[in-house]
Amino acid sequence: MGGDWDEVTEAAAVGEERIVVNMGPQHPSTHGVLRLILELDGETVVEVRPGVGYLHTGIEKNMEYRTWTQGVTFVTRMDYLSPFFNEAAYVLGVEKLLDVEGQIPDRATVLRVMLMELNRISSHLVAIATAGMEIGALTIMTNGFRERERTLDVFELITGLRMNHGYFRPGGVAQDLPPGAVEAVREYLRWMWDHIGSYEAMFNENAIFKGRTVGVGYLDLAGCMALGITGPMLRCTGLPWDLRKSQPYCGYETYDFDVPTRDSCDAYGRYRLRVDEMKESLKIVEQCLDRLEPGPIMVGDKKIAWPAQLAIGSDGMGNSLDYIRHIMGESMEALIHHFKLVTEGFRVPAGEVYVPVESPRGELGAHVVSDGGTRPWRVHVRDPSFNNLQAVPAMCEGGMIADVIVAVASIDPVMGGCDR
Repeated sequence: MGGDWDEVTEAAAVGEERIVVNMGPQHPSTHGVLRLILELDGETVVEVRPGVGYLHTGIEKNMEYRTWTQGVTFVTRMDYLSPFFNEAAYVLGVEKLLDVEGQIPDRATVLRVMLMELNRISSHLVAIATAGMEIGALTIMTNGFRERERTLDVFELITGLRMNHGYFRPGGVAQDLPPGAVEAVREYLRWMWDHIGSYEAMFNENAIFKGRTVGVGYLDLAGCMALGITGPMLRCTGLPWDLRKSQPYCGYETYDFDVPTRDSCDAYGRYRLRVDEMKESLKIVEQCLDRLEPGPIMVGDKKIAWPAQLAIGSDGMGNSLDYIRHIMGESMEALIHHFKLVTEGFRVPAGEVYVPVESPRGELGAHVVSDGGTRPWRVHVRDPSFNNLQAVPAMCEGGMIADVIVAVASIDPVMGGCDR
């Protein structure tokens, strides 16, 4: 059952000593379930075509059959390495349609920024760790996942889950910080500042690593602009394009941070850039902790606000006992309101918006359309992995087979986001 294999092999030039091979879709080396159809002349890549869709989940279509709040639990599973960014783009879009952007409590906004920047760190750690693994540098893989586990510990403490959190909600966040969370994040920051230098010490001047990455996967500014490439790949051409600065959201314009750039346009520069970005994210998280003031974490409009008095119990689940006592024993009206809000959802005025955020991979945008009902009429996501993978032929053709692995790893595609 070769699928399109007959047509693929017929496309190869007849009479020349070239061979067409599949690279993927297996998980190791192709950075996920990505299929690359390579036409080779010996060890040289003559032509490469990416084949995507092997991780298609139908998330966007499924959201049309769920309430606006339930949609968060779908989008968080798209780019599974940066779930908070998926949630942010969608939730900000819903809030824009509701026209409640100015009513979001400051504490909720600061929590969103803090978790997104922690998520940027965890995502870049996976990018660096897996890129090292794919070229045989297993130490960097174990180190990267060690630091990522510490980051996921913080996520678990705050949201109850290590991935796929569903923590951002239209109007705010699902629950407030549990006791000890601020101290845990400060301890995490100390840990990361102590350990982030190990990556630079291991890789920055490593002759083997530089031999595999310097000049590999080259894509200049003109190529990025032509293909719609964003994120670290674009900033590695020297252009400081970052939506947190150019089109601020969640109050990013009030934070003190830099937009790192490099001018090497290659895989080595993209690795260096991601380490620089992790340092800037640590600075932003420190500022978030200093800004956290007591206050509400959900918008005041009770026709929109889902119950935000959640409290993670010893079993990792549960709601605030005070809230349960209120709706079950004190107020029939509160119980009816809770039931209607949770089962039917709130209505969103008809309209459409596009809201982009700066994810670890580039511009992640949500195009949200409402027909005035309690469910999305359409949600389409502009995922950077999908756009950035267009660069594979430009980066790989004319190079060696081994360099394809390095080039794709430097893009850092997440196929869950690409295929959705």
